Amino acid sequence: QVQLAESGGGSVQTGGSLRLSCAASGFTDNPYFMGWFRQTPGKERRGVAAIKIDGGTTYYDRPVQGRFTISYDNVKNTLYLQMDSLIPDDTGVYICAAALRVGHFPLGQYDYTNWGQGTQVTVSS
Repeated sequence: QVQLAESGGGSVQTGGSLRLSCAASGFTDNPYFMGWFRQTPGKERRGVAAIKIDGGTTYYDRPVQGRFTISYDNVKNTLYLQMDSLIPDDTGVYICAAALRVGHFPLGQYDYTNWGQGTQVTVSS
């Protein structure tokens, strides 16, 4: 059974940094994509960053380009999100996800088959 466990959230001021981790277990094959999504009250879950495991191609939502970096450690089966120059609009619950089948929309939630519980990130001004 696939399990995804996020950690690393917290509260920072504008301009600060956080590094999120997602420890994955139970994979029988490498996932196709892994991604980070942000959930805020009253809004649809939004893809923030994703990585294609075979080849390492990365994808970013435009507002975070240049500030966030996604990476995946194949040995540790751990997904990371380095978040720099944080702003209040980055606030939300960050959820790790895995796509265990071939997908075409790495920042779209419908390609993903497994989800973590999320970790809260709060950025104050």
